[in-house]
Amino acid sequence: MPDTPRELLRWQFDLTWSLFEYHLERLEPGDFLWEPGPLCWTVWQEEGVWVPDWADTEPDPVPVPTVAWVTWHIGWWWSVTLDHLRGHAPREREEVVWPGADEAVAWLRGLRSEWLEVLDGLTADGLDAPASFPWPPDSGLTVAHTAAWVNAELMKNAAEIGQLRLLRATEN
Repeated sequence: MPDTPRELLRWQFDLTWSLFEYHLERLEPGDFLWEPGPLCWTVWQEEGVWVPDWADTEPDPVPVPTVAWVTWHIGWWWSVTLDHLRGHAPREREEVVWPGADEAVAWLRGLRSEWLEVLDGLTADGLDAPASFPWPPDSGLTVAHTAAWVNAELMKNAAEIGQLRLLRATEN
């Protein structure tokens, strides 16, 4: 059993990542832009740059995301989380660019490495510090809550990618 809250968060992250890796290593280039239905969010090339579908207010019904959109989404929230925890100005959503199907998995694995550097460097005091993301600074939540949120958000996104990959496999 992990001895410290950071070790527990790291254990939980490693478990989550191993489940995510199961799907990442099986993704094929055609999986990324496959649209599972008529109402989807995806990414589009505009002037050589991949741009995600987005709405400031969640539409009803909510569009089904493509694997490309979900991988962009992971890259966006994870990059911004890293910015906050490193004390950097957080990037705007438009500044986080999906690298394309050929580079998406390597991009996510790179974010994993960056995350582990930050997570492994957190002390008990660092985990107890007030968090400013993804909730308001006056929420009373801590950096430990943010780390737990990363684990939960990644698990949710891993399940989405896994389900999309499996659905596409049934069509082939």
